[in-house]
Order: sequence, then structure tokens, then C-alpha cells
Amino acid sequence: MTRIKRGYIARRRRTKIRLFASSFRGAHSRLTRTITQQKIRALVSAHRDRGRKNRDFRRLWITRINAAIHKGGVSHSYSKLIHNMYNRRLLLNRKILAQIAISNRNCLYMILNKINPESLPESLPESLPEALPEALKTPQALLRINRGFFYRTS
Repeated sequence: MTRIKRGYIARRRRTKIRLFASSFRGAHSRLTRTITQQKIRALVSAHRDRGRKNRDFRRLWITRINAAIHKGGVSHSYSKLIHNMYNRRLLLNRKILAQIAISNRNCLYMILNKINPESLPESLPESLPEALPEALKTPQALLRINRGFFYRTS
């Protein structure tokens, strides 16, 4: 009998997996079994961290809105603000509210005045103090809040 040579399908599958893991270190980029394990692990981590990124950004936006509200002397809490916005059918998401709070605080106070006229103080100061530290203003400085302490994650 003549010798039967294997086809190219398995080799093509392995090279595709190897291309995925080409930047991994050590045996994680050389051995086929280890590569498949690491590929599964990497994809699981990527899927998990996509949701975590969304949660972290939502936390960051809530923190920015809360800081802007409290720094301006407004008698709202964050939860009352969101509750009143939904009652008034003023549907702005937290990302937009956080951008308004950073870039144009007077616009935020106008929104608060529309929601609840008693929420604003008698007179707003001419130059409002900066409500947020610099770490909260940069988008790449994503803050994680854990037990009331702020720390950076990269």
C-alpha cells in the first residue's frame, strides 16, 4: 500500500490558532495544547472585561455628576436628581450629564432648575470653583471606587 499523507486542514487550524497567540510568551505561543488553553482564557477575559469596562465608566460618570452637584451647593443628591429627571420625562443618560457637568456647569444648573426650581441656591457664585479634581477629568484615568477609596487602574 502506498503511504497516505495527511491533509492540510488540521495544519491550517493550528496555524490559525498560532497566529492568535503569536504575541504570547513562552510555551503559550509554541505548544498547540497550551495555545488553545490560553486562547480560551484570553477570550473569556475579553468577554468579561467588556462588561466590566461599561460598569467602570458608569461608576465614573455617576461620581462626576455627584461631585458637580455637591460642589455647586445644590440641595440634590444624585439619586433624587435621577428620580426627578425621570419624573419630568427628561431622559439624559449619565454619560451626557457627566460631560455637561465637566464642560458647562451652568448648563447643568439650568437643567436642575428645570427639574426642581427649589434645588438651586439663592444666588450662584460668579466663578464656580472647579468641582472635580484633574484625575476625574481625563478619560484615560478611569477610576475604580472600592469601599469609598479612589484608585487608578490602567
